[in-house]
Amino acid sequence: MSVEFTPEGHRAVFRRAWLAAHALPPAPAFPPGSANAARSPWLAGLAGVPRPAAATAGETPVPEPSGSAAASFVPGPDAGGGPDADPRTEDGKRLWCAADLAGDALPSADWAAYLADDAAREACLDAVAMLGFVLLHGVDPEPDMVLRVAETFGYVRETNYGRLFDVRVVADPANLAFTSREIAPHTDNPYRDPVPTLQLLHCLRSADIGGDSGLVDGFAAAAELRRTDPASFAVLTSTSWRFEYADNTAELSAIQPLISLTPGGRIAAVRLNNRSMQPLRLPYAQAEAAYDAYRAWATLLGRPEFRLTLRLAPGDCLIFDNTRLLHARSAFAVPEGGTGERHLQGCYADIDGLLSALALLRRHQQRDEARGVG
Repeated sequence: MSVEFTPEGHRAVFRRAWLAAHALPPAPAFPPGSANAARSPWLAGLAGVPRPAAATAGETPVPEPSGSAAASFVPGPDAGGGPDADPRTEDGKRLWCAADLAGDALPSADWAAYLADDAAREACLDAVAMLGFVLLHGVDPEPDMVLRVAETFGYVRETNYGRLFDVRVVADPANLAFTSREIAPHTDNPYRDPVPTLQLLHCLRSADIGGDSGLVDGFAAAAELRRTDPASFAVLTSTSWRFEYADNTAELSAIQPLISLTPGGRIAAVRLNNRSMQPLRLPYAQAEAAYDAYRAWATLLGRPEFRLTLRLAPGDCLIFDNTRLLHARSAFAVPEGGTGERHLQGCYADIDGLLSALALLRRHQQRDEARGVG
């Protein structure tokens, strides 16, 4: 679409993907006049960026993803692993799709065992390091317990949201999380630098209908994009996107690519949050390529084989790597009166504390083994 601005006569060309990605929804989730609504346009959900039915003059069609995700995403021999591999990158992880973690393969443990048994705690922390998450069962569904969980391996990362935050329906939401609507796969706080590397969500009450949680291994999805669509992968790793957040107490921004690589080209982090992404201000051809790549990435992330669905019960606490996993939520029914019964409490922490706690557990285990203890 071409727009001419008067009286200067400046002419600008906007591609359909750009317009669709930054269109306001029919019914805004944020109240009129709220800081988020005023400063950051509502971006369409991952499924809301349409693919043209056919390429028009001057447009290059983006190929549909071919095939399905592999049954397992364990890095191959050319992944650059070895004793000197960076454990924070794809080389130090076990990549997965949903089928890999079915049944007993789901990393989980009982809270009481986690507290009482060093081996159980080591397994849980190792699951976060290798798989990106762990699910603890039986954490007392009482306020502030999520802080207690975080303090078992590190320190709470306090932000403008406080030491913890409540995820439940409120009358005048300033964030999509405080509604009953579906939330597409995303990472938290990409507008913050440094971004919180760990997130915890503790279920105090669950919804009667809906409200399921979803997890996507962003490293596995990025590796699949690199395999099936290397051109889009190259664009997303070399194009920086601005993320912004503003309310009455904070104004935050950061500029980062959607997929970050190490100097050696290994996947190191993913970021995606269509509520805080700002329009790209690039020359037309670069913006066109970036939105084509974004569409390809969004389409891949929406494929069902990548999404692990969990139904958190009261007492469940999910710990996950916010630089690797994208999390999502299905819509849920709200009881009469306008407030929902579903109630989670969350907080942020940093993965360096968790990795330190894991290293200390292993050091103590090796010391005890050397002494013949246990």
